Amino acid sequence: MMKKRTSIAVLVSLLLLSFDLFAARARVDQPKLSDYEIRNILRERIDIARKSVGIVVGLIDEKGSRVISYGKRAENNGDSVDGDSIFEIGSVTKVFTATLLADMVERGDLRLDDPISKFLPRSVKAPSFEGKEITLRHLSSQTSALPRLPGNMSPKDQSNPYADYSVDQMYSFLSTCTLTRAPGSQYLYSNLGVGLLGHILGLVARTDYESLVRTRICQPLRMSNTGITLTPEMKAHLATGHNQALRPVANWDLPTLAGAGALRSTVNDMLKFVGANIGLIATPLASAMAKTHQTQHDTGIEGLDVGLGWHILKRFDTELIWHNGGTGGYHSFVGFNKAKRTGVVILSNSTNDIDDIGRHLLESQYPIAKLDAPK
Repeated sequence: MMKKRTSIAVLVSLLLLSFDLFAARARVDQPKLSDYEIRNILRERIDIARKSVGIVVGLIDEKGSRVISYGKRAENNGDSVDGDSIFEIGSVTKVFTATLLADMVERGDLRLDDPISKFLPRSVKAPSFEGKEITLRHLSSQTSALPRLPGNMSPKDQSNPYADYSVDQMYSFLSTCTLTRAPGSQYLYSNLGVGLLGHILGLVARTDYESLVRTRICQPLRMSNTGITLTPEMKAHLATGHNQALRPVANWDLPTLAGAGALRSTVNDMLKFVGANIGLIATPLASAMAKTHQTQHDTGIEGLDVGLGWHILKRFDTELIWHNGGTGGYHSFVGFNKAKRTGVVILSNSTNDIDDIGRHLLESQYPIAKLDAPK
């Protein structure tokens, strides 16, 4: 009797194993959405749900890249968005800052665990907690204990809130800031922290943040339409930003906290950046990029960790490395699956969320949000 039960148990185990293998194979072999299906998702998001004016999607894998777009550069502009349309990418800038940091570590210019006090002027009193100092690693992994925004930020123009925040104001805030926890102890998203990191990297390289991005990242990857300052060609392809109600809004400028969210780019350029991150495009930045993908800390949210700049989402037996961004008139999503060497870029000229589309295109078990038409 024991032998029979054992045989049945073995049979059941084999059946369950076969089912698991079939399910895993189904996940691996899941059909990719066609351009038509993706464009239909964008059409519904724009024409029916009224959540954007124009959205561009870029996909890259070992077979190459493709771009799917729908909508216009502005409500009153009939020009369609495409892979060369310029968008503000907001906080996706933070992964560029992290890449610069990792590259400068590779070059021997600095160390991840260098305290920020090493690089700031002597007149600035860098905040600390019970003797524990903020390091460059803390800034990039969002564990600096600095607040999301500096407390002395009072913009004259709310439509461009970072534009008049100065370096002197940032130094003044740092000198008077009191930390409520030890740096490195807890994840707390901080635009101030990564903006400060970008500033420090510029000090170390003796140049400004934009020049550092252009020379160290954009030029090697031939990303000619990525930067902060809009060239005449970039201006000619700029998609107008829109708020949640799809009203046109002003562009944002972040002169002091540039490393937190000042970059503008295109889907075609961002596909090169993603391709380099997953090893599909050869780059001298490969080792530095790999360092940014490594887990640094948990976020306190189940299945979500943070690396240097990037967030790392673990669910459905997959690991997605991603970051999103938003400014006053744009939303962006960039992500990839290193194991499958697939990547996604989505840029939209409204502030409404598009992250669900990005996650779904990387792993179909993440659902597309069901959005009703506005009443």
